[in-house]
Amino acid sequence: MMDPTTDNAGPSGNAGDARASLEALRAEIAKAVVGQDPAVTGLVVALLCRGHVLLEGVPGVAKTLLVRTLASALELDTKRVQFTPDLMPSDVTGSLVYDTRTAEFSFQPGPVFTNLLLADEINRTPPKTQSSLLEAMEERQVTVDGTPRPLPEPFLVAATQNPVEYEGTYPLPEAQLDRFLLKLTIPLPSRQDEIDVLTRHAQGFDPRDLDAAGVRPVAGPAELEAARAAVARTTVSPEITAYVVDICRATRESPSLTLGVSPRGATALLATSRAWAWLTGRDYVTPDDVKALALPTLRHRIQLRPEAEMEGVTADSVINAVLAHVPVPR
Repeated sequence: MMDPTTDNAGPSGNAGDARASLEALRAEIAKAVVGQDPAVTGLVVALLCRGHVLLEGVPGVAKTLLVRTLASALELDTKRVQFTPDLMPSDVTGSLVYDTRTAEFSFQPGPVFTNLLLADEINRTPPKTQSSLLEAMEERQVTVDGTPRPLPEPFLVAATQNPVEYEGTYPLPEAQLDRFLLKLTIPLPSRQDEIDVLTRHAQGFDPRDLDAAGVRPVAGPAELEAARAAVARTTVSPEITAYVVDICRATRESPSLTLGVSPRGATALLATSRAWAWLTGRDYVTPDDVKALALPTLRHRIQLRPEAEMEGVTADSVINAVLAHVPVPR
């Protein structure tokens, strides 16, 4: 196993220190959010891979609080947009405003110009406004009146959606879903976790005041850049590359699916596996790393046949079946 203290990240800083800082996020976020370790890990993996995250869970499971706490612990600028049916694309990206004093148009940036954009209930806005995020998520820029405007670095979209409420919602199209690196499901807390949540509130915890909760920055852009450089040097053997490809190709042959994982999905799985390997202290990727990230990386990139859905088949069960079927490299 790699020794984190000797893994140097070159001019960007020490990768061992960066890893320690990112690992400290768990303790810092735990000051405000009880449990949800998999979601915290997924958000960190997305930051390391320059990707975006779709958080799915019923209302009241701390999706918004989780993103706000992560931004505070990473010393990142964050903005929140409540997606509604009447939201316009310019409400997200910004627009040109006429200044009567100068008789000129000036650009007023929208909330997308931030490090961490919380797109709350993204499936409540029509496709036209949903698509306004496509360029920002893929190209890291926004084009207004023919002029491209770069977004800050780092930039991550954390979008939330409710899985059980369909009235007044607009399901995300496949092209939009494919832009998200990970889809993380936020479950209801266990009985003990829920007791802990209520105990904190009884003791005066205010989710709107993270400073009072003691949340402090434990990492910043410099540590994040050092970590990204180290992840980029994580070794991927030809056998692991072939394993990722075989998993994704197997989804395209599944009788339960009308749409399998695209080559972009295979690239995403390789990237998230590298980030997870580095976070766990190794400078090489194993098949277990690929398996660990397969569900959150691929579950939103496949489409079930209607008859399979009626039989109770889920995206996760299909991916698990593929993982059980595809030979694991030694």
